[in-house]
Amino acid sequence: MGTKNNVTEFVLFGLFQSREMQHASFIVFSLFHVLTVLGNLLVIITINASNTLNAPMYFFLSHLSFVDMCYPFVTIPKMIADTFMEHKTISFNGCMNQLFSAHFFGCTEIFLLIAMAYDRYVAICRPLHYTIIMNRQKCSPLVGASWGVSFLHSILQTLLTVQLPFCGPNEIDNFFCDVHPLLKLACADTYMVGLIVVANSGMISLVSFLILIISYVVILLNLRSRSSESRHKALSTCGSHIITVLLVLVPPMIVYIRPSTTLAADKFIILFNIAIPPMLNPVIYTLRNNEVKNAMRKLFRVKEYSGK
Repeated sequence: MGTKNNVTEFVLFGLFQSREMQHASFIVFSLFHVLTVLGNLLVIITINASNTLNAPMYFFLSHLSFVDMCYPFVTIPKMIADTFMEHKTISFNGCMNQLFSAHFFGCTEIFLLIAMAYDRYVAICRPLHYTIIMNRQKCSPLVGASWGVSFLHSILQTLLTVQLPFCGPNEIDNFFCDVHPLLKLACADTYMVGLIVVANSGMISLVSFLILIISYVVILLNLRSRSSESRHKALSTCGSHIITVLLVLVPPMIVYIRPSTTLAADKFIILFNIAIPPMLNPVIYTLRNNEVKNAMRKLFRVKEYSGK
């Protein structure tokens, strides 16, 4: 551990080595990024401008959309810019900032999904007590806890990595600075750190996944005694949540549940996690939700009238 840290920057290999694939990824991910920002921005504006979207679910959804807008910003713009660079580098401090921010927003997204699942559980399983259990005063601490616990998770992940000695090589076969590739480069025994990373990242993903699946199983069991109309409405809402849960939680479980070993497919799995759910969430939560669609229509009508 006393080895001198003489690495001031890291070299990123990026997604692809071939020029053609790099140019193709520039076009694809530029489009994805624009759609992600516009889609989530539209959801945030609609929820905050609407007088009808006051339910706790929309409060959580606005925070989820904010996270989904920030999460790709940590890595995707640099990845897009790097497609034109022959020598893709990132400073040591930039690398640690990227590591912290990626885990911070990724973890916050997971905890917000748990809060949203709890909201759906109360709404469906305890409807008479919903307004007492779930209100803005009680939702704010849930959101605050999501941000707070994610900060603790990410700061631990970053502190474990930043104190390791890096004396070369400094090449990372990835498009951003993630914890497993960095552990491989450290000039020290990282076995214990790797186990803590598994306990920290892997177990958060696994336990969160189990909590969410169990909560939706309980919800679905409670729906059996409902009328077909209320069952259909609840299933529509829960269906969109379950799709999001699978998209958000399965990739990090695959990558972080094992000790510090990196596979060639890891960077594509994590890229899927960073790029796809944030882009699809606005579609999943709006196209299946008439209240949000009506609020968007009203918002655009107001814009039209005010523009005339």
